[in-house]
Amino acid sequence: MSQIRQYPRRRSSWPITALAKVYPRGWHVARHRHRRGQLIYAKSGVMQVTTREGIWIVPPQRALWIPVGMQHEIHMEGQVAVRMLYLDPPTGAPFGPHCRVLSVSSLLRELILTAVSAHEDRQAERMAMLAPLLLHELQSADEAALHIPVPSDPRLRKVCLRLLAGISHEETLEQLAARAGASSRTLARLFESELHMSFVRWRQHVRLAQALSQMSLGRSIKTVAREAGYASSSAFIGMFRRVLGVTPTEYLKHAAQPPA
Repeated sequence: MSQIRQYPRRRSSWPITALAKVYPRGWHVARHRHRRGQLIYAKSGVMQVTTREGIWIVPPQRALWIPVGMQHEIHMEGQVAVRMLYLDPPTGAPFGPHCRVLSVSSLLRELILTAVSAHEDRQAERMAMLAPLLLHELQSADEAALHIPVPSDPRLRKVCLRLLAGISHEETLEQLAARAGASSRTLARLFESELHMSFVRWRQHVRLAQALSQMSLGRSIKTVAREAGYASSSAFIGMFRRVLGVTPTEYLKHAAQPPA
């Protein structure tokens, strides 16, 4: 666990700095990068973050680690209260050079919010005491695979963009393959080799991403389940809980907290 004994008086020199912003529904943050590693967390609302490594869906139970220099853009689904931590390269080194989705426990959530408060109030001593525990909890957090990888093969990319656009909920792999000019066996192999997941699992992640977006806009669970291609609400709820660790109702309760 990293030890930070003293923070300098100037906040710009702190090894961990923090920022709070509230974005309106549909706001798009254009592609950019940072000189520091960034932990991005939505206190309420859902973010969709796109990097060269894929598309990342970030609801309130998750935070996304974005390494130094990684270009990314963010789309806000509904009104989103964002909390961001910036870690200088030595402090952020343990989190690695790739994007990672981390589960946010109740303790970690409070530590992130307290760090933002301490930064805003220029409380260097408080940050110095808080930082070791915050870093320990971040390093101990479980990883959550709520991530939609993006392929480079043009045939697979065509299929994936069609699925992301919500056009092909009911189409089979064979039908999608015919549209892309490839065999279903070739597409299945590309999903495994390029995206490291099966076609079924990748489409499930896309459906979940679209469901989160619709739920954040106030659509009912029954409607969202039907539009996501599930035969029943219970089947959708089961998938949701397996991936996110909570039911849609529990998620909505958490996400409904007013931004501040």
